[in-house]
Amino acid sequence: MMAMRALTLLIALGLSACAAVGPDYVRPASELPAQWKSDGDWQPASPADSQPKTEWWRAFGDAELNRLEADALARSPTLQTALARLDQAEAQSRVHGAAALPAVSLGAAASRSRISADRPLSAYGSSNSSVVQNDLKPTLGVSYEIDWLGRVRRDIESARASAEQAAAEQANVQLLLTAQLASVYLQLRQQDEEIRLLDGIVAAQQRVLELTRIRRRNGLDAAGDEALQTAAVAANRAQRELLLNQRRQNEDLLATLSGTPAAGFRLAPGALPASAPQIPAGAPSLLLQRRPDIASAERAMAAANAQIGVARAAYFPQLTLMPTYAGSESSSLANLFSTPALIWSIGLQATQTLFDNGRTRANVDYAQAGYRAALANYRQSVLQAVQEAQDALGTLHGLDAARRQQDEAVRNQDKAYAIAKLRYREGLDNALTLAIVQQNQLTAQRTQAQLRGSQLIASVSLLKALGGGWQGSR
Repeated sequence: MMAMRALTLLIALGLSACAAVGPDYVRPASELPAQWKSDGDWQPASPADSQPKTEWWRAFGDAELNRLEADALARSPTLQTALARLDQAEAQSRVHGAAALPAVSLGAAASRSRISADRPLSAYGSSNSSVVQNDLKPTLGVSYEIDWLGRVRRDIESARASAEQAAAEQANVQLLLTAQLASVYLQLRQQDEEIRLLDGIVAAQQRVLELTRIRRRNGLDAAGDEALQTAAVAANRAQRELLLNQRRQNEDLLATLSGTPAAGFRLAPGALPASAPQIPAGAPSLLLQRRPDIASAERAMAAANAQIGVARAAYFPQLTLMPTYAGSESSSLANLFSTPALIWSIGLQATQTLFDNGRTRANVDYAQAGYRAALANYRQSVLQAVQEAQDALGTLHGLDAARRQQDEAVRNQDKAYAIAKLRYREGLDNALTLAIVQQNQLTAQRTQAQLRGSQLIASVSLLKALGGGWQGSR
């Protein structure tokens, strides 16, 4: 009973230890601008509350993109590697957390031995005899490091922060993977639209070429006009071949990103989404909550801070409960749990390093330098995030202005083509004029498709810069 009271007292001493050595972690303040630079009248819009915040790509409203993203999340080896590392980090955190409580072991020993009758005499007046003995000994053992200075607590704190860092890194890998896949997919759809429009442009140019040849044979055009038009047809056909080659490369890349062998992957031609998603930018400070790479850098800083306490604890004695046990020992099973058979042992060990040639000081310096490096990396991550988001906003603004101008150009080209068709039917213009106007119309539409694709890809860049989601405005 006295042994159990002593054991309880020592464990209570450990659990009610003094404050942990080392600095307590405080997230550093980041120098962020009050708002984004936004030229012109561009205003962010609020998303629908029902829009999934993690599956941000659904904002594009493209079923094929949604399917590819789902395949990537399920089959991508890159993401599976990040998930495995997260599982390792969480398991390691549990390993370190186990030191917060005593380790308890249960043991038992049984033996039967015979003592020699010819052993040296213990008393000259009596003779020895052979004896056969049984020894039964069940024990319950306890070992525990008394965390009176918080070394174990700091170690657990560091391990937990490292596990949270691994979770943020896994989220960042997922964000980068899904953003890359969306960008490549949108680029492929832009190429689909350009190829379709180039087919129309080449067809219109071919009609112009045929009419130019007729006019040259009739002496109405010079040979140079035919040569120029032939060169234009050949140039656009060359562009079409380049686009087809780029599309094949993007198709192969989509296969790899979605975890599918490229040789068996095919994606039918399609079109760009009808419009870009409406993305609220919010305040720059929200980046600290959205970006998983910032979260990872911040958790790395917390883990490094806790390691300073672990290193400083080496300056002080380490208190450990000696291998402690309680049990019984008897030569017969019937008396094994009787009061005379009870045994116990308890002890406390204190260990203090007196001289280590500066090793402890060097370990503390190493931990402090690690924290400074983590702090600098965190601040760099914040600066990089702000730059990426600001660049994406500026790109979207510039593309939006260019798109409005190109939309106006396409409307005028459509109007010119409609007038040319009417004049052709009435006999006021010839087929050559109509073909040239149609060629200009399709060229303007191709530039419009390029701007639409660039806008959508820039939207992906902004979504990635904002951490792949947003906080709904309320």
